[in-house]
Amino acid sequence: MFYRPDPAGPVPIYVQLMDQVRHAVETGVLRGGEQLPAMREVAVRLVVNVNTVSKAYHELAAAGVVEIQHGAGVFVVPREKWPVSLPRRQAADVMMKETVAKLRAMGLKADEIRRMTEAALGDGGAGQPTSHKRRA
Repeated sequence: MFYRPDPAGPVPIYVQLMDQVRHAVETGVLRGGEQLPAMREVAVRLVVNVNTVSKAYHELAAAGVVEIQHGAGVFVVPREKWPVSLPRRQAADVMMKETVAKLRAMGLKADEIRRMTEAALGDGGAGQPTSHKRRA
């Protein structure tokens, strides 16, 4: 589930991990109620400090994306329970799907659309050191 973070990049590793979890939830790779891998397991697999993974998980919990159940693990909170209201999320989903459909109708492939979207966000796909609260 986790991709190797870029330690040389401008974005802190914990933010890269947070972005990966959010993306996995938003795309349905992770669903509400699913358990995330243990912090130590992620740290070993990605060759990062366990404190880095812990910070990412705790920041995600503060943002309402995951819930930490001490002794049981870290679980994904269903998207509809995220702090952003469901109607706003649904409206954004509709806008995004319409935009992607228009771009595909112009002949653009998924990879091109993805690169354009990442460039429009201003981070070239690597993520930006932005506040996680803004991206809830």
